Amino acid sequence: MTAFFKGIKYFFEEIAFAPYDYLRHLELSSWWGANIATWIMLVVLFGFFFYWVKQLIKFSKEGTERVDVTAHSFFK
Repeated sequence: MTAFFKGIKYFFEEIAFAPYDYLRHLELSSWWGANIATWIMLVVLFGFFFYWVKQLIKFSKEGTERVDVTAHSFFK
């Protein structure tokens, strides 16, 4: 049973989190390079946010959005 948990430990420490170890060592030479995953996620999230706002404006202009209190079942 101990070998099973040591195997899980080895997988996560040596294989699954290896990219994060690389980024941790990269931070000493390049802050921007070490935070590239953060920047990519910010760009993706801003893209989704602007798409969502665009859709809200579209449905608001069309008048198809339900704005009554019972628009969702949990408001009843």
